[in-house]
Amino acid sequence: MPFLIFLLSVVAIYFILPHRWRWMLLLAASYFFYGYWKIEYLGLILLSTVVDFFAAQFIASTDDHLKKKIGLSISLFTNLGLLVLFKYSGWFMTDVLHPISAISDSQLNGFQNFWNFALPVGISFYTFQTLGYSIDVYYGRAIPEKNPFKFALFVSFFPQLVAGPIERFSHLHKQLFKEQKFNYTFLQQGGRMILYGLFIKMCVADNISHVVDQIFEQQNEASALQLVLGALLFGIQIYSDFHGYSLIAIGTSRLLGIELMDNFNAPYTATSIREFWSKWHISLSTWFRDYLFIPLGGSRVSRLKLTTNILIVFIVSGLWHGANWTFVAWGAIHGCSYLMERWFISKDTAPWLKFPRWIATMSIVFIAWVFFRSESIEMAANYITNAVSSESTGIHLEWQAVSISFIGIFLLSDIHFKNRSIHSWLNEQGAIIRWSVYAFLIFSISCFAGITNHPFIYFQF
Repeated sequence: MPFLIFLLSVVAIYFILPHRWRWMLLLAASYFFYGYWKIEYLGLILLSTVVDFFAAQFIASTDDHLKKKIGLSISLFTNLGLLVLFKYSGWFMTDVLHPISAISDSQLNGFQNFWNFALPVGISFYTFQTLGYSIDVYYGRAIPEKNPFKFALFVSFFPQLVAGPIERFSHLHKQLFKEQKFNYTFLQQGGRMILYGLFIKMCVADNISHVVDQIFEQQNEASALQLVLGALLFGIQIYSDFHGYSLIAIGTSRLLGIELMDNFNAPYTATSIREFWSKWHISLSTWFRDYLFIPLGGSRVSRLKLTTNILIVFIVSGLWHGANWTFVAWGAIHGCSYLMERWFISKDTAPWLKFPRWIATMSIVFIAWVFFRSESIEMAANYITNAVSSESTGIHLEWQAVSISFIGIFLLSDIHFKNRSIHSWLNEQGAIIRWSVYAFLIFSISCFAGITNHPFIYFQF
């Protein structure tokens, strides 16, 4: 409710204000939105903004290649340094220093308390967004913004600040300062995306989250079938949770006339790991492609170097998600599977092979999700072992029948909306169908939303 009041107020004032003042409203609203989580977080985003603003100015002001590298290095060192300090230092102390007795238990506990308090929401997202800007300026793909406050808006734009999509400067910046006239289509498109995003988050993800938690927390008592079910449900939970957030972010931005990039395109229809990553978290996968894989040499290198580059990208992608060996394993599973496909499986697939390849791809994806969800490598290995060999009779699951219907509706609609949006589909329908869909979504959210309010999973990244 507080966010709804905030959003409606911002949208109303935005279109009332003259064009020249609107970006200032968005900047103030974005800093208020981020500071609402913890006022202390503002210091870090300000530091990243200031450093990258002046680093980009310095890079663009000189033709000296060495000086350009120095400017880029300052940006890289600051952004990645903050990311490592606040996101990975606790993991390093717990998993490296503490086992070799380099620090005491009391020192570790004290640092962990600080680390848990200080970890800024969305630091991985806005760090990559502003870092991409510095790299684009270095390679001449972007002209630096001369107004520091306008640049600050690009870094902190509230709809996509805490969990993406990770936007490129060339795509978002020009839209933030373009004069937008009030248009009912903006409200219609944005409202539809927000409504559908709320449905898949609150009615699908939140309704199955407690079942997932129950299975993973009692994995030694659960039956093999229940463990398989738990892995499948978590895959659906994390997808509906993150896809729901992305739709809400895209819809919120669209209310203001600003279009963010799509982040998902029915990833569970993929028949290869390569295709999966072209459909899952698209803004991140393309970021790694453009700012890590290509600078490492891309595909125009030796077979050994290409293999190394691909593994680096996937393992770094895993680490980006969190400071735990389980995320490294998750990335490595995808990376190794990607390489197996690249080197040993033909891209040309006969029609009769599509279904077996889909089964194989989804098996890899959902097994990898077990590592993503588990607290340790040992727990993930134990989960998978029990899923194959458990002789337990199982546990009692607190399951609501309506959840099955919502999962089915979501998965079928996801396939139906492949390569299109719910907004474009609704535009093709008559008034009766459109308003029936609205009524169903509103009724479902009002009556069947998850009992417990679960934070978006990707807020922790």
